[in-house]
Amino acid sequence: MKLEDQLSVLAESGLPLSAGRTVAELLYSFPREAYEREPFSLVLFTLGIEVESEPWGRWFCDRAWNFDTECVHGPGAYVKIARQLSRIAGRPDALADLRDHVDLDIGEAWIEYAVGDRRRRWDIQVSDDWADLTVVSHLMAELEHDGRRFHSMENGQSMVLFFLDDVTAGRLNEIAGERQVVAVQTELVAGW
Repeated sequence: MKLEDQLSVLAESGLPLSAGRTVAELLYSFPREAYEREPFSLVLFTLGIEVESEPWGRWFCDRAWNFDTECVHGPGAYVKIARQLSRIAGRPDALADLRDHVDLDIGEAWIEYAVGDRRRRWDIQVSDDWADLTVVSHLMAELEHDGRRFHSMENGQSMVLFFLDDVTAGRLNEIAGERQVVAVQTELVAGW
């Protein structure tokens, strides 16, 4: 299937390219043959990354992020995670006054933020440079809204996260074949 046709199907399914992103930018990362050899597999991954040329900080899709869970290298790591989750949820200001503390040497970390008039602080389980997925799920639960939630597609030590409703995620599974998009179980922590 042509890359452009894959992009059209994904756009109709709620995962359009971000404004200003182009097929040429996708082809900078991988050759056309790679995208078209296994339709949807590579393009779903690529939607979650930054354009791999300057200027930096341009994402292929506003509702996707390739979250490398081995990303905690020091202070600011959890603030970055929270900002990315907020970005793909379409709520960049939902978590205000974000602060974190990460000291890998002594195994101490926390994140705090405000949501509306509530202040939250989560102690983080330190495990080398791996993200604490329980705390990540707390952040996700804060951001889910309007019947949309976080879904993931496995990518080795990473996961591609999408912000979708369940019907759209089901459609993605129909077209993606073996690459299944599954809901992240944030409701397990929603009642804290």
